[in-house]
Amino acid sequence: MKNIFFKSILFLALIFAVAACTDEFEEINTNPNSPSEVNSALLLPQIQRDMINAVLGEAWGIGNVVIQHTAKNQFVNEDRYLWGELNSIWNNVYDNMRDVNNILIQSEELGQNNYKGIALIMKSWMFSLATDCYGDIPYTEASRAKEGFVYPKYETQENIYNGILNDLKTANDVLGSTGEVVSGDVIFNGDIEKWRKLANSLRVRYLMRISNKRDVSAELKSIVGDPKQPVFGSNADNAVYDYLASAPDQFPQFTNRIGSFNEFRASKTAVDMLKTLNDDRMFIFFRPTPATEGSASPVYEGIPNGLADAEALQYNGGPQNHSRIGELYFEQSISAKGLQIAKGIIMTNAELQFLLAEAAEKGLITADAATYYNNGIKASFEFYGLTANDTYLNQPTVAYTGTQQEKLVKIGTQKWIAFFYTGLEAWFDWRRTGIPALQPSVDNQNEDRIPVRFIYPIIEQGLNGDNRAEAVNRQGADDINTKMWYLK
Repeated sequence: MKNIFFKSILFLALIFAVAACTDEFEEINTNPNSPSEVNSALLLPQIQRDMINAVLGEAWGIGNVVIQHTAKNQFVNEDRYLWGELNSIWNNVYDNMRDVNNILIQSEELGQNNYKGIALIMKSWMFSLATDCYGDIPYTEASRAKEGFVYPKYETQENIYNGILNDLKTANDVLGSTGEVVSGDVIFNGDIEKWRKLANSLRVRYLMRISNKRDVSAELKSIVGDPKQPVFGSNADNAVYDYLASAPDQFPQFTNRIGSFNEFRASKTAVDMLKTLNDDRMFIFFRPTPATEGSASPVYEGIPNGLADAEALQYNGGPQNHSRIGELYFEQSISAKGLQIAKGIIMTNAELQFLLAEAAEKGLITADAATYYNNGIKASFEFYGLTANDTYLNQPTVAYTGTQQEKLVKIGTQKWIAFFYTGLEAWFDWRRTGIPALQPSVDNQNEDRIPVRFIYPIIEQGLNGDNRAEAVNRQGADDINTKMWYLK
């Protein structure tokens, strides 16, 4: 009897103990340092920084080389178009798009239209990078696995660009319609008017990008001159990421090995162009050859793109006679002037002015193309702490004179110079315009063709094979020469 009594007491005690443990289970197993929800102010800076760094990394390794701003004198595969997978843009877009979607969801729930507008602009810019690199990509269903879209469809580039342009217009319309103060913004520090200017300036960029596929004049005219759709007006509006002088947020190249940095040298194409134009930006972009640096007669000498390994290293007598990339992009990137120049860039006023000059010259907007063109040159020089004086602007190779095609070449050439190490935009824009008239690299391995896209990440064949295959069938072979929609 006693045994039965004690067993009953023990059983009841166990029940109460389990109940007590159950009450405390959730609290005990919740990590206070690992929050399950994060607000928009904490999500935004990581998205911005990740994407800026991804663009700078891809620009350094591929973008500057393929567009012949820089060239390689060692490990020259990139310069000979022996490209494998280039996944940094893809991975960063889709990894960070989940948090962009979280900001959009939170902003809708909380009625925070300023965060919504900024998120729509970031979403538009990020998807533009992905589609401009690869063509057809997952878009509407992307980064929504929790909603059941485990295998997102690849959508046509035309549909993606329509979505991008619609989102940017919405962003302009909603920004400023609610009163919340935006925190965590490392681009404009919460300045809503500057975000509106970026939204509309990006609209101009993307409308011009697809201008060979459809008539965009009405949309451009609706933006230009409309105070309700403001665009960049000066370099103070530039959408840039300012790196710091101290760790851990220094310009990415500052922490690079000197040997790795010095594999990249000035391209002969760029140096020859800048010499022809008597262009002082050459002294920012590049430094004299090591053999003449610090001497009374410094020499600037680029190397041809795409030489084979031995030929590249031995060109013009060897590396001592190859101009290196400017110190403001490396050891001096944390100096006062370096911090002015070595930035992460989404878009600049100089680019906008050149786009508007092209639009005016082609009759897509009613405006003075020459004014936009000269403003673009001045803005570019100003960015580097220089002045484009009348001597520069009035020389025959720069002055806005000639036939329409000659003027378009001048616009495109100046834009190409201004794009130096600002991302992948120089490549994207050159594919559309063919300006300047670049020649394929010397000893290239791509049948004398400059690449026009990245291949899809190989892992997509296993993770999302059917949708990838559908995109390849629609777009064309998954190689570096297949033209995407707006290039066909």
